[in-house]
Amino acid sequence: MRVWSVANQKGGVGKTTTTVALGCLLADQGKRVLMLDLDPQGSLGSYFGHSPEAPAHSSFDWFAPMGKLDDSILDASIKETDAQGLFLVPGNTALATLERNAVSQEGMGLAVSRALTRLWDRFDYVIIDSPPTLGVLLVNALAASEQVIVPVQTEFLAIKGVERMLNTLQMINRSRRQPLPYLLVPTLFDRRTQAGVSSFRHMRRTWPEHVWNSAIPVDTRLRDASSRGMTPLALDPGSRGIQAYGSLLKTLLKTHSGVAPAAAGALAHG
Repeated sequence: MRVWSVANQKGGVGKTTTTVALGCLLADQGKRVLMLDLDPQGSLGSYFGHSPEAPAHSSFDWFAPMGKLDDSILDASIKETDAQGLFLVPGNTALATLERNAVSQEGMGLAVSRALTRLWDRFDYVIIDSPPTLGVLLVNALAASEQVIVPVQTEFLAIKGVERMLNTLQMINRSRRQPLPYLLVPTLFDRRTQAGVSSFRHMRRTWPEHVWNSAIPVDTRLRDASSRGMTPLALDPGSRGIQAYGSLLKTLLKTHSGVAPAAAGALAHG
């Protein structure tokens, strides 16, 4: 199993779209993929028709006290989607209450890692849609991951916020056995605007070793897919957006082709 997080400490940059697009492309290649929604706003679950206010099983269940999370609870939280091989654990607004329990509840920062050890042989990939704020949920996502994908809107204010995310990654790396690699992915790119082109060039100059060499364009078909509860691949496999995500996936797979998967068990017990 490989675990990727899609993270940025800013909303509206395309995290959920990136999660769904990469997930459906991997599933189309015959992989079993689990998308995990750790955002209390529940955008990923809502994409597929699961209300974050509903009391049904969700990612909130994954934060049960140590020793109280069993396989039946995990199974109930995993939902099928219309795409073969693509599964979902929706988010829940109750996730927002976890922060005040993080100090008193032992091992809260590794709850997701422990849960994933129980699913290790069931999925090829797990993609985590992370919340835009630093706290126990984002820490869990990063602690469980072997790769972070950071969508960055090609707009000046969005780029200014990247430093917060990079500082968080540095903090996480101090507690990891190996540094956590990350890839900055320019999103919502409009090459017709000077602001978009300038922002893209600024990213390439500032973080040359960590910026993807292409960009995800503004594409109304991505929004159309979301509004219909369909994956972008199912709606329009030839759209500019899904083609760009296909190129991004090739980069990610090539980067990790010779890298051993993260040891979630070591994280959970280390």
